[in-house]
Amino acid sequence: MSSVHSELGPRLRRAREARGLSLRGVAAAVGVSASMLSQVETGKTQPSVSTLYALVGHLDVSLDDLMGNNASGGRVRSEREQPMATGRSASPDIIQRAADNPVIDMQNGVRWERLAVGGGSLVDPLITIYQPGAGSSADGRLMRHSGVEYGYLLSGELTLEIDSETYVLGAGDSLCFDSSRPHRYINNTAEPATGLWLVVGRQEQGPAGDPHGPDRSGAASVRPGRQA
Repeated sequence: MSSVHSELGPRLRRAREARGLSLRGVAAAVGVSASMLSQVETGKTQPSVSTLYALVGHLDVSLDDLMGNNASGGRVRSEREQPMATGRSASPDIIQRAADNPVIDMQNGVRWERLAVGGGSLVDPLITIYQPGAGSSADGRLMRHSGVEYGYLLSGELTLEIDSETYVLGAGDSLCFDSSRPHRYINNTAEPATGLWLVVGRQEQGPAGDPHGPDRSGAASVRPGRQA
């Protein structure tokens, strides 16, 4: 797998500077301290899931941008263009090997492994791993973002807190909800929880009001990627 630890911070910094935004201004907008954001940009620490989503939304960048677009990213070939040969190197445009999956290890024991995605896709496909005690936010806050979130738990147990409700998912359980609803994930067990996650739809579809500000529950409002 291809780790993007060393590149993530500099890519966030370049995106911020390209938009003429100050470090303090961005930090205030996404709800972290300036020193924390500085440590993220210099690679001294990793953001939590909620902080990364907030930065992605505020800076208007996609996960592909931050992960170097190492996924296949090319157009799918038509049937007449498909190679006749078989084997591991037959279809480099549409196949992404496991060893090439871009990976981000985030604060609090969460890992994202980016799966293959076509250019211009409105889907963020991820393998997510929550280590024991890991959560999508370091401070327990809920988050919300545009799109519809689909999840399928492959192994372990994961707790979803959404609005004022709590659900415990086991292996084989799945979920689907509007991501503008305040939510967070936490692994309250002693075993890792691994799942397949899809966030579909990058256009704004959050509740009325400031799409990037906190809602009345205090959840951070963020976007998974650039508008299509």
